[in-house]
Amino acid sequence: MKKLGFLSFGHWTPSPHSDVRTASDALLQSIELAVAAEELGLDGAYFRVHHFARQLGSPFPLLAAVGARTKTIEIGTAVIDMRYENPMYMAEDAGAADLIAGGRLQLGISRGSPEQVIDGWRHFGYTPRDGETAADMARRQAEVFLGLLKGDGFAQPNPRPMFPNPPGLLRLEPHSDGLRERIWWGSSSNATSRWAAKLGMNLQSSTLKDDETGEPLHVQQRKQIEAYRRAWKDAGHRREPRVSVSRSIFAIVDDRDRAYFGHDANDRDQVGYIDANTRAIFGRSYAAEPDVLVKELARDEAIAAADTLLLTVPNQLGVDYNAHVIEGILKYVAPELGWR
Repeated sequence: MKKLGFLSFGHWTPSPHSDVRTASDALLQSIELAVAAEELGLDGAYFRVHHFARQLGSPFPLLAAVGARTKTIEIGTAVIDMRYENPMYMAEDAGAADLIAGGRLQLGISRGSPEQVIDGWRHFGYTPRDGETAADMARRQAEVFLGLLKGDGFAQPNPRPMFPNPPGLLRLEPHSDGLRERIWWGSSSNATSRWAAKLGMNLQSSTLKDDETGEPLHVQQRKQIEAYRRAWKDAGHRREPRVSVSRSIFAIVDDRDRAYFGHDANDRDQVGYIDANTRAIFGRSYAAEPDVLVKELARDEAIAAADTLLLTVPNQLGVDYNAHVIEGILKYVAPELGWR
């Protein structure tokens, strides 16, 4: 394991039991948590994107704000649902956010997961073409987005422009060199991980995956990572790909931790259906004293196979407690798993 980051869903609720009661709380505390995580030495701050939900739905203002407040930490998403995205507008926003952050953006994209409303992307103006599924549409829009990030000119300039143009066809601006190699695909299946490898995207595999073999999640993910790396090699890419997996991990080091997460110590993978046709496996949570955690995580084959581990954080418990959770992992657990 080379890099360690946190992953926040950015939940907020007006409940008196939550420290994140408004959308403003969720956004501002996300920025503060990224700042705190950087000070602790964490490598990455990642955010989940959901629409029509009391969560983080508009990633680029948040990413830009985090980029302006931090200096070294990687800033990313896991993931942006491409069924909802205009690739042209997204390329401009991503370029701007990456330039503000000094080239630290690690942008996770995907076809997304079931949302709060039926076919929510239709409300955004997107409809699959004839014979195309919503997942097909997401992958098509992702390919357009990837092409735009290359920075090649494609638009015919006006012969009488308001401002002088550079020679040749025009590209979208602002353009950020290198961002194309920092795009990740959130894959729930072996097939889409191979597709992502062919297109030269890094791989994100979360705590939820299509149940393709009936094996434990970490075993299925390890095999998914192996399939991805074989496809990457076959595609002839020159750089080394990056692979992340997500886990819910809590080191119990005080009474607060025990009260919140002591009951998760015997958690197990769960199997269910995320839609009528897709059987999925949901990863267990890890919660134990540090020495026990180290032994359990050392047996996780996917963590061993990946180079980046994303820790899902309980953001509604507030910035201070989440910084404590991160510090506990960094101090007592991560070094024993090879993180430096």
